[in-house]
Amino acid sequence: MRMSHLFGRTLREAPGDVELPSHRLMLRAALIRPLGAGIYSLLPLGWRVVRKIEQIIREEMNAIGGQELLMPVVHPADIWRESGRYDAVGPEMSRFKDRGDRDMVLAMTHEEVITDLARQEINSYRQLPMLVYHIQTKWRDEPRSRGGLIRVREFTMKDAYTLDRDEAGLDAQYQNQWHAYERIFRRTGLAFVVVGADTGMMGGTASHEFMALSPHGEDIVLICPNGDYADNREVATFVRDAPTGEAALPIEEIETPSTTTIQALADFLGIPLAKTAKAVFYTGDSGQFVFAVIRGDLDINETKLRKAAGEGGLTPATVEEIRAIGAEPGFGSPVAVHDALIVIDESVRDTPNLVAGANRAGWHLLNTNPGRDYQPDVVADIASAEAGFSCPVCGAALTAERAIEVGNIFKLGTRYSNVLGANYLDADGISHPIVMGSYGIGSGRVAATIVEQHHDERGIVWPVSVAPYEVSLMWIGGADDTAPQEAADRLYDALTAAAVEVLYDDRPERAGVKFNDADLIGNPVRISVSSRTLERGEAEIKLRTAADAEFVALDDVVPTVRRILDGLYAELSGEAQRS
Repeated sequence: MRMSHLFGRTLREAPGDVELPSHRLMLRAALIRPLGAGIYSLLPLGWRVVRKIEQIIREEMNAIGGQELLMPVVHPADIWRESGRYDAVGPEMSRFKDRGDRDMVLAMTHEEVITDLARQEINSYRQLPMLVYHIQTKWRDEPRSRGGLIRVREFTMKDAYTLDRDEAGLDAQYQNQWHAYERIFRRTGLAFVVVGADTGMMGGTASHEFMALSPHGEDIVLICPNGDYADNREVATFVRDAPTGEAALPIEEIETPSTTTIQALADFLGIPLAKTAKAVFYTGDSGQFVFAVIRGDLDINETKLRKAAGEGGLTPATVEEIRAIGAEPGFGSPVAVHDALIVIDESVRDTPNLVAGANRAGWHLLNTNPGRDYQPDVVADIASAEAGFSCPVCGAALTAERAIEVGNIFKLGTRYSNVLGANYLDADGISHPIVMGSYGIGSGRVAATIVEQHHDERGIVWPVSVAPYEVSLMWIGGADDTAPQEAADRLYDALTAAAVEVLYDDRPERAGVKFNDADLIGNPVRISVSSRTLERGEAEIKLRTAADAEFVALDDVVPTVRRILDGLYAELSGEAQRS
């Protein structure tokens, strides 16, 4: 490709409101352009990157028996009503009516559609197991799209679906997908960890996320330094203190003016935070009041609390709602409250004689104990794991890392097949629901995450497998010196004939402009021809990752480049095989 004909111009600077490195660099390198909030066009260079990522995905899905199909992006709302998700999903789902006044939705994901296909096409155990996938547009009306392709509203995703007879079959396919994902991400040059995760709106029995470590990631993962444990903070656990053998003491009131926070209370009484009980108030999606209690040195994990309370979502309660159940903001406890679901953390169960609110301003209760002073409805792990907490496997101090989710896998089980009636007959003619799994990778997000991990102060540093082009070629010289351009033209033809992907900067620009654009775009190999190199019959070859260049005879450029590229590909392939 000649840059004089390339659609899209590099930019010296990105817009001022750009925060993430990948967003800034992909704009400057002419890979993407915004159309609206969370809506982007992929320019030719960006589209080449995404197509390469998708080809790697295809190869690995096909290698484990996947069959590619294509499902619609517009769905009748009725199928989402069948699954129960039409009303459960909030405004991130875009709903509309067609010209026949029928309710329709834009696809967020395709579990309903694949289950509908399965109930039409599968009727016998002999047809199982099955693995199908597609690469299709999705729409989620994100309230806070950000970071270019990291969090968008319209995006392209590979979603795969497995269909099995039983849980053992699902387990086997789940592992196949897991290993395929490891190969995909290693082939694209990503450094990642696999963590346990919440199943969220997908439902099912288990989920894992493939997290690319990045200081700009929105997720927090807790990782054991010994490699024994890794989980998303949404579900991460940790070793708890051993229950104390302290005897329960009599409850008593104490005046505590101006102690509306746990820290203020602990300071006033001269006690550690771990001897206090923190009350947090919510209203669930069902309308019930959720009263959560946790030890004062810990924080509530809302994902865990939501699951413990059986709620689809939680909203902080208002002052009026808190007082309506007999509690007092800033001085609340579950003692003598009414009309509330009381959920306590295991830390409250295991630590006797905690100081809690007296449900009247300026007063607290000493020595509160669940079971004696109030009855919890649910006792569960609702605590947020933090860096420094002990690994639940080996006891080492956990580290907390920011990360970007680049892929996820779910054991759906019979969540969708039961409600949509996707069944098969076994060898005895008995009907069973199909056991399902769902597996997603966003190709655009993967591209942006690669940039997050592979860039420097000059621009992008693409792994060879996903670079827009393998080689950046340029000539350096003036209008009165045509020899460098003629030599570069010949190299362009020779490299192209040897099946090397070349982005040829044939523009009559200054050397600095060409070198800067080559570094910004970030193709793995740069070749330049100038009057100086031609005097020696050579071209300059430099890897994007190298500090120094080498000079190669013109006749040896093609085999030298081929050898360099083969080595770069082999390195990535070796990483993938080691997974």
